Amino acid sequence: MTHVINRRTFLAGVGAAGIGLAGSVGSVHGQQGGQELRVGVLQPVTGDLASVGIPIRDAALLPAIQLNDAGTDYRIVTQAEDTQTDPQAGISAAQALVDAGYPSITGPAASEVTIQVAQNVLIPNQVVGCSPSSTAPEITGLQDDGFVWRTCPSDAVQGQVLAQVAANRVNASSVSIMFVNNSYGQALANSFAQSFDGEIPARVAFEQVQSSYAAQLQEALASQPDALLIISYPESGNQLFRDFYSSYSRDIQILVTDGLRDPELPGNVGQPLTNVIGTAPSAAGPAQQFFTQQYQREYGSAPGVFTAQAYDATAIQILANVAGGARNRGPPVRDNMQAVANPPGRAVGPNNLPDALALAANGTEINYQGASSSVTFDDNGDVTTAAYEIFTYTEGGGIEQLDVVEFQTDRGN
Repeated sequence: MTHVINRRTFLAGVGAAGIGLAGSVGSVHGQQGGQELRVGVLQPVTGDLASVGIPIRDAALLPAIQLNDAGTDYRIVTQAEDTQTDPQAGISAAQALVDAGYPSITGPAASEVTIQVAQNVLIPNQVVGCSPSSTAPEITGLQDDGFVWRTCPSDAVQGQVLAQVAANRVNASSVSIMFVNNSYGQALANSFAQSFDGEIPARVAFEQVQSSYAAQLQEALASQPDALLIISYPESGNQLFRDFYSSYSRDIQILVTDGLRDPELPGNVGQPLTNVIGTAPSAAGPAQQFFTQQYQREYGSAPGVFTAQAYDATAIQILANVAGGARNRGPPVRDNMQAVANPPGRAVGPNNLPDALALAANGTEINYQGASSSVTFDDNGDVTTAAYEIFTYTEGGGIEQLDVVEFQTDRGN
């Protein structure tokens, strides 16, 4: 069961040294002494999710930059690998991190990649994976021995948000669904269908990065539904929206999900997406403003979707590593993820992360309060609270936040 809290009042240039857009590299900022802590980053910087994966990767590296620049008793070593938004490439990239001795990894991004990486690399090698953006409900039930976590909410919740948007904002009584044919698309389509109290005339699956989506659009819109829900990634979305605007009226209301929350999308499509409204997990944690300032200072741009979740994932893994004796081994990190994130304990977060590291090293109970949320984990490794933004695209191509809705699940620890 899920509780809903509406928050009407919540409206409101240098990259990581040495990190390439593809491949891997170790990165250490600031002081070079101290005991080594290792955390890997596994994100798509090429492929269908590249446009959102690069900012997520950068945010995942930010806690290490912050801690190393602060001159703590530890030096944080990172290595970034590219999944290419592809399960097999993700498996190879994850294995490279395992072979290099990384006990925990921030990533992957896409749910299908996370599931394959978890089953083939993380679980067999007893390495922690904490995804900031893999939202498929299937991940909750993985037989992972506690090695798979995520700082983003399950799409079992986002489906309910979408259903509310379709009914209350769009006033739709019928919605056809087009969804990318993988774990993310299938699960989110199912979640919406189960939550929407209306007719779904068509459910059309499609493959990623095709040269045309005209046939799939024709199938989805043949019955003239009140709205069309598109569950996709940016690279596929570019072509899909080009095909839509070449044949259909902007009077048709389109719903999208987090995978298409890309500020570059209107420019890539060459059309204003003013008939599009979407939902995406939002950053609404106690330290959201501090994170935004740190990200902008380091990278010279505003953070994007799932970036706050990526920061929190890395920060928590570093703290769990220290709380587990700084041994750079997966099981101690796993065993301390809840210990450093969940109540009780002294409240810590991004704004005092160096102090949090010292407290964890001294055995003090800490309660990490993050940029994305309060980051309390249940026993499945899922967060128990989440915020979703409702957004649209402006005439000039930017993203405008319309509202933020908070959800809290009943699953305890």
